[in-house]
Amino acid sequence: MSEALAAVEAAGTDTSVPAASGARQFWRRLRAQRAALVAAAVVALLVLVALAAPLLTALEGQDPTTYHPALIDSARGGVPIGSFGGASADHWLGVEPQTGRDMFARLVHGARVSLGVSLGAALVQVVLGVVMGVAAGLGNRWADLILSRITDIFLSMPLMIMALALLAVVPDSVPRPVLVALVIALVSGWSTTAKTVRAQTLALKSLDYVSASRLSGWSTWRTAVRELLPGLAAPVITFTALLIPQNISAEAALSFLGVGVKPPTPSWGQMLTSADVWYQAAPQYLLLPALALFTTVFALTVLGDGVRVALDPRAASRLRVGTGRKRENRAETAVPGPGAAVETAVPGRDTAAETAVPRPDATAERAVPGPGAAAAAKEDRA
Repeated sequence: MSEALAAVEAAGTDTSVPAASGARQFWRRLRAQRAALVAAAVVALLVLVALAAPLLTALEGQDPTTYHPALIDSARGGVPIGSFGGASADHWLGVEPQTGRDMFARLVHGARVSLGVSLGAALVQVVLGVVMGVAAGLGNRWADLILSRITDIFLSMPLMIMALALLAVVPDSVPRPVLVALVIALVSGWSTTAKTVRAQTLALKSLDYVSASRLSGWSTWRTAVRELLPGLAAPVITFTALLIPQNISAEAALSFLGVGVKPPTPSWGQMLTSADVWYQAAPQYLLLPALALFTTVFALTVLGDGVRVALDPRAASRLRVGTGRKRENRAETAVPGPGAAVETAVPGRDTAAETAVPRPDATAERAVPGPGAAAAAKEDRA
């Protein structure tokens, strides 16, 4: 008995094997989703292009700020000379209308700014939202009340007005991309994440394993890290995937209003803002940043959904169409199984026996009358 108790205690204290098996199950479920793997490859390629932007522009022999007035037609209002926006061996994707700056260089350098601002702002939003939401959900009544009211105040703030006010008073010595990322993160986004995390924390707090950890004397920090954060991973990842395209749109809007990333620093939102008057004369100036933005947003959405499904395999994918299940149901309806055919064609032995052969008791009752019946027959003859 003592050896069995020692083995149980040793198994209970060893947590490395379940953790490793959980990580292996996550990677196996993620690898089973081909769409998520393709989206991860696309996101990794975009990040690699953004990081290697100086090397790629040096390979082309161009930079994002040099003007090429000889490559635009000033008589037509600054339209690039040549087909496909002036694309050539020196300018792989053509040049920008009215300025002649290289489109490829501005596109890859704009990826650094747009992805950097959106990812940095999303990171601050998620961290601040998780901390505020978990603190409000695990705290007492007064802590929950105060933190919830602070979240509501920031949730009701208009993003553009507050961003304009903050960016107007900050000196120009502060790096503009960093300032834009901080303003977007602190004004919007984190409050919605905090309210969602608070609601999920209140739901998880009532479960038995969380209550047991709190009754066993664990601190609030240890309970949040060991018990709540694994359950909050799926909604937090989903919100992160949704915050990134919102941040890119916010950066584009701030650049349009003149308080975002300042020219000549390129960004996808700034390129889209200045391309609204060139979509007929030079459509590639609008299509290239729009395609890059759409690819990034779509890949991040698919990747976030794949990670969510891998973390919670009971939840069905939102992007699954369901045609495979319909085909399986039609196949099962059209072709019955062998067991059903046998049961339909050949009756069972018990059924045949009950139909063909009467029971012995019933036969005996019909063939042999009882003694009372024989005595009654004699009296009738007499």
